[in-house]
Amino acid sequence: MSIHNSPFGFPLILLTLDSTPECILRSMASIQNGVQATFQIGELAKRSALSIDAIRFYERRKLLPPASRSAGRFRLYTPDAIERLRFVRRMQGLGFSLQEIKELMGVRADRAHACSAVRQFLKTKLADVAVRIRELQQLETELKADLRKCNRALKQQRGKTCGCPVLEGEERTTNA
Repeated sequence: MSIHNSPFGFPLILLTLDSTPECILRSMASIQNGVQATFQIGELAKRSALSIDAIRFYERRKLLPPASRSAGRFRLYTPDAIERLRFVRRMQGLGFSLQEIKELMGVRADRAHACSAVRQFLKTKLADVAVRIRELQQLETELKADLRKCNRALKQQRGKTCGCPVLEGEERTTNA
C-alpha cells in the first residue's frame, strides 16, 4: 500500500493486491501517475472483442476476478482483465473446458512449476483429440455407407416410389 496526493490535494491510497482468494499482485506496469488505469465493462467488451454478457458469464464462473466498483456502482476493470479474457479465449480455441481453463489459470500463477503442469494438460488434451478424431472417422465411414445406400436406391428407383433404405434400416433396428 502506498499513499500519494491526488492532483486535487486529497490523499490517494493505492492497494496493489487483487481481491481474489489467490491474492495475486497486480501488475505495476498498468499504473500510470500513481493511479491504475480502469475502465467500465463496455470498454472491456470492446477491447476484448467479447459481449458484456460473456464478460459477466466469465465473472460468475470465477475466470475473472470481481471488478471493483465506482462510486456510481459501475464495474471498473484493469488491463489485467483484458489479458485474462484473451487467455480464456486462446485456451477455449485449443479445446479446453472452462474448468480446465480455471485450473490453467492457477498453474499460470505458479510460474516455477507451470511448464511441467501445462505439458501434462496438453498431453491429456492431445489424447482426447486423438480419441475424437477416431470417433469422427468412424462417423464419416458410416455416413458414406448410408450415402451409398441412398445413391443405389435412387438409381434403382427410376421414377418409382420406394422407401429410403437408411430410414427403413433405422426403423427396423429401433423396432426390433
